[in-house]
Amino acid sequence: MQAWRVHRNGEPSEVMQLEETDRPIPGEGQLLLKVRAANINFPDALLCRGQYQVRPPLPFTPGVEICGETEDGRRVIANPVLPHGGFAEYVTVDAHTVLPAPASLDDAEAAALHIGYQTGWFGLHRRAHLQAGETLLVHAAAGGVGSAAVQLGKAAGATVIGVVGGAEKARVARELGCDLVIDRHSEDIVAAVKEATGGRGADVVYDPVGGDAYAKSVKCIAFEGRVIVVGFASGTIPTPALNHALVKNYSIVGLHWGLYNQKDPAAILACHEELTRLAAEGAIKPLISERVPMKDAADAVQRVADGTTTGRVVVIPEGLAR
Repeated sequence: MQAWRVHRNGEPSEVMQLEETDRPIPGEGQLLLKVRAANINFPDALLCRGQYQVRPPLPFTPGVEICGETEDGRRVIANPVLPHGGFAEYVTVDAHTVLPAPASLDDAEAAALHIGYQTGWFGLHRRAHLQAGETLLVHAAAGGVGSAAVQLGKAAGATVIGVVGGAEKARVARELGCDLVIDRHSEDIVAAVKEATGGRGADVVYDPVGGDAYAKSVKCIAFEGRVIVVGFASGTIPTPALNHALVKNYSIVGLHWGLYNQKDPAAILACHEELTRLAAEGAIKPLISERVPMKDAADAVQRVADGTTTGRVVVIPEGLAR
């Protein structure tokens, strides 16, 4: 089969190589899946760089999220077992983690439903307890993780303010349903949020960026607001001033979605059922900006790493592109 493999750490476009290799052999409790679509996530770039919290042995195949097909023809979504990741024609997965692909979504959309939307749902509902009528501030609102949070926030009845970088991303954020879009390249985030909320600030902040995004967020957080720390796409991990959190009475809430697979797997299934329902109702739908053939995967991962894409970029194995 064909698979992208990484033999040394570095930038995705430099270290990912498309090779012919053997199909992975499923172990006890595992399934072999034919890959129908593989969604690109920012962690795929971190894996290539050797900067992710999981460091698979070299060589490995990146790709942490797929829509696949079982040997009996069922369409499913799954997280491949590294080092045999999803940018390949076949993967192995732990059978107990496989979830049915929603019938309302095509392969690319289904591949993009799992990690980003589960992260958004757990962050907004289980960790921040977002309520209808509250104001949600989403950083990187036109990106893969941010776009999911925007849709989930609107589905929950919140007023959603999206922060983006550039006019094209602002257009995408508006189409996603943001009530207000702030272009951080040309607008003052803090002033705009305070103006939009009558000086109150945002009740919940969804921050997959870190760095300056976090610093601006705590300057426009509401009384009893919640800042959800999702990741650090900026490359800068903030150092919170806890005296500031004390004085302004807000919460800094961490979210590592992967821990739920270990600590509360039943919650993962319940969340998937809720996401499937929302997708069937049309309340959420992964924004797929590109469907790229297998041969272009390395370039696509690099563009996601560089932050130049919007929504989700999904790799489609040869023969399945449409």
